[in-house]
Amino acid sequence: MTSGVLLDASFWISLRDPRQPWHARARSATQDLLQHRTRFVFTTLILAETHAHFSRSPVIRQQVLDDAQRNPALHWEPVAPADESEAIQLLRQYRDKSFSLCDAVSFIVMRRLGIRQAATFDEHFRQLGEFEVIA
Repeated sequence: MTSGVLLDASFWISLRDPRQPWHARARSATQDLLQHRTRFVFTTLILAETHAHFSRSPVIRQQVLDDAQRNPALHWEPVAPADESEAIQLLRQYRDKSFSLCDAVSFIVMRRLGIRQAATFDEHFRQLGEFEVIA
């Protein structure tokens, strides 16, 4: 698979939690993207961040797991050991940036798959300057 949009945890959380300040924007952007049959790509690290956010909300936590396993618009992309190594190198290269290991892995997976867009509210995706941010 070489197309799609990366589904970042910040976007997924906003989409699932109506209390989040960007909930309406996430819903609207998702509707627009789904009309174009966009495929959302996520990794285990993104799922882990999203799941952890909802650790005290069993219903939403289960919905996130159901999304990950059953939603045909979502693609769970495995992270290869080489992706992890490249992500660590990226973090070393950009010591002046504050993005996380999860962000760095996302960047590397996006590069590998040729994904140019991320559904995110995380400014770190803008810091690298390689990707278009949707939301």
